[in-house]
Amino acid sequence: MQRQSLVIANWKMNGSRHLVKQLANTLRNAPEVLADVTVAVCPPAVLLAAWQSEVFYDQVHLGAQDVNENAAGAHTGEHSLALVAEAGAEYVLIGHSERRQFYGDTEQRIQAKVESALAATEPKFKVVLCVGESEQEREAEQTMQVVQAQLESALQNVTSAKMAQVVIAYEPVWAIGTGKTASPAQAQEVHAFIRQWLQQKYDAAGTSVPLLYGGSVKAENAETLFAEADIDGGLIGGASLEPEAFLAICRAAQARRS
Repeated sequence: MQRQSLVIANWKMNGSRHLVKQLANTLRNAPEVLADVTVAVCPPAVLLAAWQSEVFYDQVHLGAQDVNENAAGAHTGEHSLALVAEAGAEYVLIGHSERRQFYGDTEQRIQAKVESALAATEPKFKVVLCVGESEQEREAEQTMQVVQAQLESALQNVTSAKMAQVVIAYEPVWAIGTGKTASPAQAQEVHAFIRQWLQQKYDAAGTSVPLLYGGSVKAENAETLFAEADIDGGLIGGASLEPEAFLAICRAAQARRS
């Protein structure tokens, strides 16, 4: 089946109000791309309001880079689903490798965040679950076992009906911010494995879940990556900070639909 192309910008701890205006204008001037590709931007939370103001009338979706699993309370420095929703977020990244590696996101906490986000009703969030193996795990030929364990943990209580709100982003840890990129064949192999796992667990609902590749995606390699059968778009880091490069990646995602 032909799934909608999806490209998500993850600014991480980068960006500015000036860059918000630059990228918003670049995307606004390419309405033919936004008509074919779902585009979302996940800036630092303090820039969500600026983004909401810039693209209120445009087909650009907003997302949060993380969210706390609790509804409210004494969680200094954290953001609840209600807070990021009020700032304009419709998407939320959960389980990004940097959150797992540096900020203590255990499998149990990732599961709790997924379930909290999917339980929200205003808005109904799109949950972007990030999975991927380290360089050591790949060298040990453990990629599929690691990815499967992450999927099973995070989605163990998620029903088929809720999977319409889920996106899976495969991001090999060894390719994030390193300049290394999985080859199209390597990425497709893991995406095909994820697709098979989703179909076995969720039947038809598993066929519709968008699968994204993340890991040093650039304008130069996006088209060959997105040409693979089970890669529906990308979770873009560094290149999303360059408006023209990000637009070129979105155009590559548009091309896969032709």
